[in-house]
Amino acid sequence: MKRHTLILLFTLLILLSSCHYKTPVRKHIEGQAFGTTYSITCVTKPDDKRSLPHAQIDSLLADLSHTFSIFDTNSIIYRWNKGEEVELNDDFLEVLELSKGVSLITDGAFDCTVQPLVQLWGFGKDGVRHTVSEDTLAGVREYVGFQLIDIQENKVVRKDPRAQLNFNAVAKGYAVDKVADWLVDHGYTNCLVEIGGEVAARGDRNGMNGADWECGGEAWKVGIQIPTETADGAKESLESIDLPDGSAVATSGNYRNYFEENGVRYTHILDPRTGKPERTNLLSVTVIAPNCATADAYATAFMVLGYEKSAEIARKDTQLSVWFYIAEGDGKWKIRAVQHGILMN
Repeated sequence: MKRHTLILLFTLLILLSSCHYKTPVRKHIEGQAFGTTYSITCVTKPDDKRSLPHAQIDSLLADLSHTFSIFDTNSIIYRWNKGEEVELNDDFLEVLELSKGVSLITDGAFDCTVQPLVQLWGFGKDGVRHTVSEDTLAGVREYVGFQLIDIQENKVVRKDPRAQLNFNAVAKGYAVDKVADWLVDHGYTNCLVEIGGEVAARGDRNGMNGADWECGGEAWKVGIQIPTETADGAKESLESIDLPDGSAVATSGNYRNYFEENGVRYTHILDPRTGKPERTNLLSVTVIAPNCATADAYATAFMVLGYEKSAEIARKDTQLSVWFYIAEGDGKWKIRAVQHGILMN
């Protein structure tokens, strides 16, 4: 055996021994937020004795809920919808601007002025489902649409006093981003944050990001849930995808929140353009984007648009990767994906 080969083997043994000796520690917490659960996993150095800051994270999430929850009668959005003079914070304005951008790109398939329709179809705070006729829809749609909202400095002015906002299709993703960034700012550089199925990744799952040793990090991995026939169907995943540092993923589907009437299923995903629950060939959409708020918004918009139009948008935006579960009838489905502008199958 040649001398340089021996040196190489010896060096590898030292590195492997060092990596084993400095095996990172995995820390995990769970809780409740936004009417669902959250889960956070961080990887730290063995000598980092800190516990994950459970109380601070709960406090951060409570503040965000107090901004965005349509179910909290003291929240900023609830009071704004009621017509009160309320000071809007940076989070509110940032989410509104992001929502407006996605609305423009998707030709109104995503629109956070959808709240009157949410109430009409029984998916709002009171849960009361009203009789929905074409005339009723036409009347409500008069005060749904971003054209009725004007952002002026730190104020949001409505051109119709009946217009109302709903950030449910983007707020969870935004909260995921805020928590992940907060953790990084406080020294937790390798973490995975999940709220109600929306996920953001920072660093990697081996704790190599920011470490003072080099053993080769691996991206965080998440599974894409297989659509189920009913809301209480078993949660199973078929596809496993990598989440590199700084990326996020969100999924929107029509199989968890819906009601059935006269044999017809009405989902909670509403098409702001028609005022009706979406009717496309999609069962679910999973989007990877640079931040979870964007992924969240596009996942909802794509469910409304259907596969063809959504794939066209995804192919133009190389920062997005999208997996589409497409219904084929008789309980069957197929998967199509667009990754960084390329149609994969």
